[in-house]
Amino acid sequence: MNELICNLCPRRCGALRGETGAGRCGMGVQPRIARAAPHFDEEPVISGTRGSGAVFFSGCSLQCCFCQNFELSHHGFGKTVSVERLREIYFELIAQGVHNINLVNPTHFAHAVRASLEGGLPVPVVWNSGGYERVETLRAMEGLVQVYLPDLKYISPRSAGRYSGAEDYFEYAAPALREMLRQTGPVELDEDGLIRRGVIVRHLILPGCAEESVQILDFIHDELPGVWVSLMAQYLPFGEAAGVDELGRRLTQEEYDRVADHLIELGLEDGFIQELSSSDEQYIPKFDLTGV
Repeated sequence: MNELICNLCPRRCGALRGETGAGRCGMGVQPRIARAAPHFDEEPVISGTRGSGAVFFSGCSLQCCFCQNFELSHHGFGKTVSVERLREIYFELIAQGVHNINLVNPTHFAHAVRASLEGGLPVPVVWNSGGYERVETLRAMEGLVQVYLPDLKYISPRSAGRYSGAEDYFEYAAPALREMLRQTGPVELDEDGLIRRGVIVRHLILPGCAEESVQILDFIHDELPGVWVSLMAQYLPFGEAAGVDELGRRLTQEEYDRVADHLIELGLEDGFIQELSSSDEQYIPKFDLTGV
């Protein structure tokens, strides 16, 4: 695979991706990764006791201004590998005892990921993405991915446009999450309490956006029966967020309580709620080409 005219993500930029970066994601045609190692800071049903085999892909088609993995998503840090090497990395992680293979931000490399998963893996595959997906791309992964771990970042075009340059975020994320749920069905756990298949929707509460978070929880409750919710409070002003007035601070206790209380009121009991104290840089992995 030497070139790709790319329409994998909702940007549909039609870029000719070759050996060097192109298009909105800034990446070439071959997968580029910054770290591949057991990861212990995902939700408990994913990390378990032996860790999740997290493969962090470089580049991003969404590029949120507050991304905690800014070095990867915006600056493209990482090493380019072949599809064959990517599959080898999966099995090296499995040999270390990880519970699953966790593909972190894989959307813009869906073509390579699909090829790397042909033949299946002996552990569940987790598609860990920003939720900004084309249904057509997700359908190409059916049968190869057992667990979807998408964000649902925004519901309003204003927020999506201001913070991620994607006013159409929810227009694509809503049907994408429905497609994920169609593929997996409700969450299933194995005998050890680890996720075997299903969808866990993550939502990060942003400063000044508590009411939008409430609307997002309403949508999940009404439209996505069977998914679990992971409500996240780990926001810190990373990347370019310090230059956006309302994002240059942490969450307040009042904002956190407003959203967490609403989740409980809705009866969304299957899932996880991060404590407000989780906003700490110690949870960010070291991107140093480990395992690449």
